[in-house]
Amino acid sequence: MDEARRARLTGWLRAASGDPALAIEGMTLLSGGAIQQNWTLDVSGGRSWVLRTDNAATLAVSHGRAEEFALLRAAFAAGVTVPEPLFLCEDAAVTGAPFFVMRRVTGTAAAHRVVRSETLGGGREACVRALGRELARIHAITPPRADLAFLGTPPADPCRTFVAEQRAALDRQRIPRPVLEWGLRHLERTAPPPVPAVLVHNDFRTGNIMLDERGVTAVLDWEFSVWSDPHADLGWLCAKCWRFGNDAQEAGGIGPRAALYAGYGAVDDARVRWWELAAHVRWASIAVDQAERHISGVERNLELALTGHLVPGLEWEILRMVEARDAA
Repeated sequence: MDEARRARLTGWLRAASGDPALAIEGMTLLSGGAIQQNWTLDVSGGRSWVLRTDNAATLAVSHGRAEEFALLRAAFAAGVTVPEPLFLCEDAAVTGAPFFVMRRVTGTAAAHRVVRSETLGGGREACVRALGRELARIHAITPPRADLAFLGTPPADPCRTFVAEQRAALDRQRIPRPVLEWGLRHLERTAPPPVPAVLVHNDFRTGNIMLDERGVTAVLDWEFSVWSDPHADLGWLCAKCWRFGNDAQEAGGIGPRAALYAGYGAVDDARVRWWELAAHVRWASIAVDQAERHISGVERNLELALTGHLVPGLEWEILRMVEARDAA
């Protein structure tokens, strides 16, 4: 961030915080974030904040910063372990894009470190029990909510809505994806009956959960949240594609599925397994979209290009899962 934008940001933060003497003593762009940028702000008075703003290109299904700020506020009020949301700026003239500021929390979210650790989160079973409790708090947020009106009307049938949305996404692709279509057809044939929609984080997985040795310190990255079936979050976390090689630990590569369920409460395992297959279809579709951002020239980025190489492995897993489900 250049000096002019930093100066404008300082002035804006002084007004937002009510502190006319506020000074930014340090500012660093955090690694990662193909869709969003996160900057650490070391602020006078020993304050440590994070500024979250848009990257050069975003996914169409990603909420804007004002919407994500509203989601953070709702989650914080519901007792979910999230960074405290502080200030929202929708004026792109300040830094070049809308942003919000939240309190910085400690811990690590690095997925490959998390799945190898026996102690992060208080140990494997304790950690996934805590994750189950976090999801239960998220899913206690139900429509209608005036502050979350941007989420739209809750779907009457979340499973069939998912199938329709994913089919539309595949129809927009340049190249046919028959394996993904096959997986969607299986999901359509086996869709469970509807349940009332609740707030679903929609990206609750290893890599978006910050941990220290004592437990969960933050649930991050709310830009994909929707009204949907609560089992969608459980299936996403348990999907093999988010275990980062530690496949024996079915809950995000961190701990056992049974402990996750125990922390959550009442769980329909068959419904979770349906959403687990759905997670692989959805992630493959997202990976195709991200690769297209690079291929089309919208955003030349090695990380986006490499994401496309995940698709064959996801397709193989979809075939395996459908075969196993059909044989059951």
